[in-house]
Amino acid sequence: MDFIIWLLSYIVSFLVVLTIIVFIHEMGHYLVARWNNIAIKTFSVGFGKELIGFTDKAGTRWKLSVIPLGGYVQFLGDMNAASVPDNEALEKFPKEIAPRLFANKNVWQRIAVVSAGPIANIIFTFLILYALLLGYGRYYAPATFDEIIPDTVAQSAGLQAGDEVLSIDGYQVRGFNDVQRLISTSPERPISIIVDRLGQELSFTITPKAEEVTDRFGNNIKIGRIGVRRSIEPEEYKLYKPTMVEAVGMTFEEMWFIIDRTAAFIGDFFVGRGDLEQLGGPVKIAKISGEVATLGIIALINLMALLSLNIGIFNLLPIPMLDGGHLSYYFYEAIRGKPLSQKIQDFGFRIGAFLIFSLMLFTIVNDIF
Repeated sequence: MDFIIWLLSYIVSFLVVLTIIVFIHEMGHYLVARWNNIAIKTFSVGFGKELIGFTDKAGTRWKLSVIPLGGYVQFLGDMNAASVPDNEALEKFPKEIAPRLFANKNVWQRIAVVSAGPIANIIFTFLILYALLLGYGRYYAPATFDEIIPDTVAQSAGLQAGDEVLSIDGYQVRGFNDVQRLISTSPERPISIIVDRLGQELSFTITPKAEEVTDRFGNNIKIGRIGVRRSIEPEEYKLYKPTMVEAVGMTFEEMWFIIDRTAAFIGDFFVGRGDLEQLGGPVKIAKISGEVATLGIIALINLMALLSLNIGIFNLLPIPMLDGGHLSYYFYEAIRGKPLSQKIQDFGFRIGAFLIFSLMLFTIVNDIF
């Protein structure tokens, strides 16, 4: 019974997080499509057989489907959920319906509709992080080193006890927790550190050593370490609450940090530093969601913001089947004045489908074994 409760807590947390993110993404497509007077056939959260649903006055079928691993908005005249147009069906629609078909809209309207999904995810992330920052602020302790451990990269680079860190890799450091996360997320990657030493600014380039540690949930993860220590007393932590204007910049900085570190993580696989065990798919995301849920609702909301941003950016990749693949076709059409041939588009969709499903299969197998 305990195992079932534990398993359900993971699944429920995962489904809540994923459903909200998918709904926000698809609502972006839906709203911009409605603003452009496009006929929408289906709005689905999930794939496969419909579980529950209803049809609104505009003729759109809203439904929750059995496989909760995504969703789609299908326009009238689309062949499938990937928005591949059905050319034979398009020719059969009555003349009064033809102007409302997505395929018959001008290229800039189609670009607006397709890009609206990822943009909605990005805006959603901004609103969450901005609201949390204004509502809760951040606790900081002074970003100084108490001790430099002998025979470490920090000592070799010339860092000294008492140095106050000002920035790392161009990111402003406001407290020692910033130092920890900027270094820990850069294993085996060179980083630049600017410190204040007795009023003088000094710059160092250091490559954190990758070390495997076990987190509070028993997961083995690799983080970067340079060999410094800092003992922080509770009274050293100070709450900092930014103004509404300052919080905008801090939120964008946080979002860029997520994007930057995600891109660096992916880039590691192209230079031989990547760790396949760190890759995760639906199973791993479900596990992380369940673990984070035990830390409280705020931690789960933060995870939702991070996943929403990554899903939004991932969908902009120029891979057919993803929003970015459609946008590539449409930008080509906008530049050349005519669309790619249907044969090339169909071939691209097949390649895209193969890549996406292969990645999905790999991450699921990697998660389980």
